Amino acid sequence: MIAGTGDVVHCRQRGGNANSGRGAGGFLTETFNRLRAAGASGAITLRADSGFYSAAVAAACRKAGVRFSITVKLNKALHKVIAQIPDDAWAPIPYFLDGADVAETTYRPFGTKAPVVRLILRRVKPTPGSQLALLVDYAFHAFVTDRDGETIPLEADHRRHAVVENTIRDLKYGVGLNHMPSGRFGANAAWLALGVMAHNPARWTSRLGLGETLIATDTLRRRYLAMPGRLTHSARKPTLHLPERWPWAGRFETALANLRSVVVLVT
Repeated sequence: MIAGTGDVVHCRQRGGNANSGRGAGGFLTETFNRLRAAGASGAITLRADSGFYSAAVAAACRKAGVRFSITVKLNKALHKVIAQIPDDAWAPIPYFLDGADVAETTYRPFGTKAPVVRLILRRVKPTPGSQLALLVDYAFHAFVTDRDGETIPLEADHRRHAVVENTIRDLKYGVGLNHMPSGRFGANAAWLALGVMAHNPARWTSRLGLGETLIATDTLRRRYLAMPGRLTHSARKPTLHLPERWPWAGRFETALANLRSVVVLVT
């Protein structure tokens, strides 16, 4: 489970060839309990892709008092709902290339017994010359939500959950989760936990020390951590000697000062 800052709040390994939604309800309950136990007393919102589109996920959110915003896979029933939206209900928004439009209606997800929720849609003209442009006038993206607020800000906020893609890529290629090292479930579970434990301090270091949010862990390691240096002592005072003309020396010293100030405030 990944927060909006790119930190991993909770992780759990599953056996076999599991799809994204298997066990998602219980996993979310564990995550919400962990957040509350850590002192998060404010409102919590789940923003998720279509892999978490299920009644179990919505039920776990409602039970925990968490609002949700979940992407919906397009299907025939959803296309019928979209076709009933009048043209004047679509509001333009700034977007890639020619912009996009946003509209809202109501929808009953997960079956006939589920409560009716808000369905927010974004339509985008296909890229000129693409195969999709030969088939449709618009590509649609939809999500269901029980959140309050205006349509356009909610749609923009839901799109921000794409930060998860950067985090997943960093977990795979920055801390080695692209390949599990063992044929044993327990060993791989430990590998996952250790990878996350390495990832989160790297995120904190880049944000608090360097003031960056998108720097990858392997870049952080190559520029600031895995560099040659020599530690000397004189009059019981340690001095770190770093390479001359090191291009990131100034940023390293700034990050070190920022992190030391955080430690002082905490202690």
